[in-house]
Amino acid sequence: MKRFSALSLGFLLILLLVGGIFIAGCTTTTPTTTTIATTQPTIAAEKPKLLIATTTSLYDTGLLNYLETKYEAQNNVDLQITSQGTGKAIEIAKKGDADVLLVHSPSQELAFVKGGNGINRRSFASNYFLIVGLANDPAGIRNMTPEAAFTTLLIKGTNKTAGVFFVSRGDGSGTHTAEQKIWSNAKFNYTTQVEKSGDWYIEAGKGMGETLQMANEKGAYTFTDEGTFLAYKSNLKLEPIITKGASLLNIYSVMTVYNDKQPVEKLKMANDFINFLISNQTQADIGNFGVDKYGKSLFTPMTVTVPTAPAGNVGDHSTPAIDLKPPEAVVTNTTAAK
Repeated sequence: MKRFSALSLGFLLILLLVGGIFIAGCTTTTPTTTTIATTQPTIAAEKPKLLIATTTSLYDTGLLNYLETKYEAQNNVDLQITSQGTGKAIEIAKKGDADVLLVHSPSQELAFVKGGNGINRRSFASNYFLIVGLANDPAGIRNMTPEAAFTTLLIKGTNKTAGVFFVSRGDGSGTHTAEQKIWSNAKFNYTTQVEKSGDWYIEAGKGMGETLQMANEKGAYTFTDEGTFLAYKSNLKLEPIITKGASLLNIYSVMTVYNDKQPVEKLKMANDFINFLISNQTQADIGNFGVDKYGKSLFTPMTVTVPTAPAGNVGDHSTPAIDLKPPEAVVTNTTAAK
């Protein structure tokens, strides 16, 4: 009986062992699925762009880069700056390829606004034009009035006086326009009596910085704004020869570009930039610009001096820019928007 019980118990244990193995083999275990969370990168919204067409003197001096950094730090705006002569900058604005026009040619600016292409014209700074040349002054014009100096240059240049050459911007810029105005004041017809008067008169067709470099290489006289001359002075053998005269005043103004397709949001952005330029803080920044490097400011802000000039040459310089369209009396421009 004991034998049977032991055998029976052994047999039962074997059966249980085999059955356990069988059950284990037939049982499937569902693997645990681990979900890995993925973090999508956050894409920053693109800043709205404000397109500025400007003159080379404001760019060559570094003033616009200086102000651009300050403006973008305060505003969610990407300033896109195109530097051209005033004439070309105005062409860009008329085509609707700029939101802000920033130049220095009062007569052209007033015509631009009168034509319905611009609103909120504000003057924000000034400096002076100079006639620069070699220290030995081969034409003998030092300390003359600008008109007398130009007359002497023309006479001696056409008579082939040694060393007498003049390099003009020749590009329809504000500086070129101011030069032509002096020729007119001196009673010369620029097109017929100056422009093609001989090899002494050279038209660069370039920006102010490049024109200064060309005059420097030639040992010639040239007509330049004071700011760009100071910025390039260390690399030039030229020096100021004529620095005084009412016709040398150089006024910088800014305006919102207008056409009837321009979104209101862009007009407001342009106005904001204008208000930034005429703000007390920016005016102070303009007044300090260049002092540490050149010993004097490259530009005089309107909060320091409002120059005396013919009517219209100095625009409003304190009233906030708020207009979103020209006055009813002005025929609006229908240039297609960008």
